[in-house]
Amino acid sequence: MDLAYGPEYEAFRTQVRDFISKNKDKAPKRFGVSRPSEESIAWQKLLIEHGLTARTIPKEYGGYGAEPDILKSRIIAEEFTAAKLPMGLASQGISMLVPTLLELGTEEQKKKWIEPTLKGEVVWCQGYSEPGSGSDLASLQTRATEDGDDFIINGQKIWTSTAHASDMMFCLVRTEPDAKKHEGISYLIFPMTTPGIEVRPLKTMTGHAEFNEVFFTDVRVPQKDIVAGRGQGWYVANATLKHERGMLGDPNQAGTRLKEIVDLMHEETVDGTRLIDHPVYRDRLMQLQARVLAMQFHGLRLLTAASKKEDPGIARLIVKLQGCEINHQLAALAIDALGEIGVLYGDSPHLRAHGSWQHRYMFDLGLIIGGGTAQIQKNIISERGLGMPREPKPAKA
Repeated sequence: MDLAYGPEYEAFRTQVRDFISKNKDKAPKRFGVSRPSEESIAWQKLLIEHGLTARTIPKEYGGYGAEPDILKSRIIAEEFTAAKLPMGLASQGISMLVPTLLELGTEEQKKKWIEPTLKGEVVWCQGYSEPGSGSDLASLQTRATEDGDDFIINGQKIWTSTAHASDMMFCLVRTEPDAKKHEGISYLIFPMTTPGIEVRPLKTMTGHAEFNEVFFTDVRVPQKDIVAGRGQGWYVANATLKHERGMLGDPNQAGTRLKEIVDLMHEETVDGTRLIDHPVYRDRLMQLQARVLAMQFHGLRLLTAASKKEDPGIARLIVKLQGCEINHQLAALAIDALGEIGVLYGDSPHLRAHGSWQHRYMFDLGLIIGGGTAQIQKNIISERGLGMPREPKPAKA
C-alpha cells in the first residue's frame, strides 16, 4: 500500500525539511514562562515568513496568507515533531485571541492587534475566572457601568495566567446587570497599564507565579474596545474557549514530548539496562504512544471539519480533556524514568533538561483543572455531545 501523499506534497515535505536543516540552530531552547525571549520572537517571525506558522492568516494582518491545506499542515507538524523543534509561539494572544478577532473583531481591531500579537510583540492575558465564578463562568460579577463614551470597571479576576507580564487583557464584564446571566456579559480588550488595575501574583507548587489575582478599581475603558457588541460577551467567550481547549490539548506538543521521552529512555539505565529495554517502562511508553497517535489523527479530523467550515461537535470536546491528561502522564513517565534524580528540582547539578519535566508534571496537573476541569469537561461531553441527562443539582436546604 502506497501511503505517500503524492508528488506535490512530498515536494512540500522536502521544502520543510530543507528549512529545518538550515535553520534548526536558530530555534529557541526554551520559550520562557511569561514573556517570549528575543530568540523566540525571532524564531516566530522566521516561521511566519516561510509559512510554517500563522500559515492561513491573511497577510494584511501579519500572517503568511496561504490557502488552507490539511495535508500541508500535517506535513509541517510531522516534520517539526520529528526534529523536536518548536512550531512557533503558542499563547493566550496568539492561540486564543487572534482566531477570535479574525472571526468576530472589527476591521480596526484586526489591523491593530493581530500582527503584533502574532509576532510576540504584544502579550495578552485572559480575564475570565472570578473567586465565585469558576465552573459557572456566566455568574461573573465584575461590573462595567456606562460613563459617556467609556465603561468604568470594578471587580476582581483570579487565576489570570501571565497577568503580571502582559501588555493587554481580553476580559469578560457584566454590562447589563438586569439581563439574564448569559445575556448581560460583554467582552472588552484594554491595556494592563490602565489606571486602577492591580495585579497580585499567586505562587504555585512549581515555585513560580504563573497565575495572578487582578483587581479593578474604577478602571476606565473606551466603549469602542468591545468585541462583537454589547451583551455579546458569552458568545464571544465561547468562541475563545473553543480555541483555548485546542491550545491546551495540542497533539503536536504531545508528539514532541513523546520523542523527548524516547530519547531519555534510550539514555537512562537501571543496573546497566536501558529503560527502553525494560518491559514495564516500555509498555507504559507504548500505551502513551498509542494515545498520542490517536490524538494526532483526531486532529486531522478537526482540520478536515475546519476546512469544510463544519462544526465537528463532540469531536472538538475531547481535545482538552485528553490532551492535558496525556501531557501530565508523559511528564510522569519521564520523572519515573529518571529514577532517584527525577525528584530533584531547583539548582542541583544533577538536574536534567533544566528541570523541565518536573515543572511540566506540576504545571500540567493544574491544566487538568484550568480551562475547564476534567470533571466539567466530561459533563459537557456527556450532556452536549452524547445527549445524556443533565447532572442533577443538589437540593436546596
